Amino acid sequence: MARPVLGVIACQRMVGIEPAQTVIERYIRSVMEYADVAALIIPSLPDLMTAAEVAPRLDGVLLTGSPSNIETYRYQDEGGTKDEEGPFDPGRDEIALSMVDRMTEQGKPVFGICRGFQEINVALGGTLRRDVSASDDLLRHHAPDGVSFNAMFDHIHPVHLAEGGMLAQAFGKQDLTVNSVHFQGVGQLADGLSVEATAPDGLVEAYSARIGSAPVLAVQWHPEWHPEGNADSQSFFRLLGRILRGE
Repeated sequence: MARPVLGVIACQRMVGIEPAQTVIERYIRSVMEYADVAALIIPSLPDLMTAAEVAPRLDGVLLTGSPSNIETYRYQDEGGTKDEEGPFDPGRDEIALSMVDRMTEQGKPVFGICRGFQEINVALGGTLRRDVSASDDLLRHHAPDGVSFNAMFDHIHPVHLAEGGMLAQAFGKQDLTVNSVHFQGVGQLADGLSVEATAPDGLVEAYSARIGSAPVLAVQWHPEWHPEGNADSQSFFRLLGRILRGE
């Protein structure tokens, strides 16, 4: 049988002096290897295409992490200051949020990691808070400024998995240690999303849903970071593969 085809969202970034549509390879390799899928990159060019044109040709979509943030007008702002808002990627906002709408309308799986986790929540009517790396009420969810790139992903904390939830069943345990590389997080969880994991400070770290007949699953952490040495990350991507196959 042909493998499911998963669309993977691209970001607009500058490569030299030119804009480029990019996906960090670790996202693509992780999902292709451990979920056993084919992948197609979805450019974030809303002036040239719409999500409605793309969604019927895919079996599912993965919204990845990114250095950029969702433009604040798209949700009810909670916390943070003007200096913490950017950088932005409005083309990605438009394609990603509309892909959530189109895929769920067609009953197809939607997955999110980090920014993608935030995008799905916003697309379904939830809000974000922009202070999760600095609030005295929360853990520090991002490494301090000035650390190396690898050290950012060494910044970790535990999460507790909801009893009986999809992730608890997939991992076969109630607690994980995850990397934490985000400045923003869930403010108000969108209606219809069920909490799958929380940090010790209560911040939602994973959720799932069935929107109509469409499965939705997203995590705030980065399972694509060196999954070859992390059995839990491998289990996450294998779960995506089973969902795409309707298992």
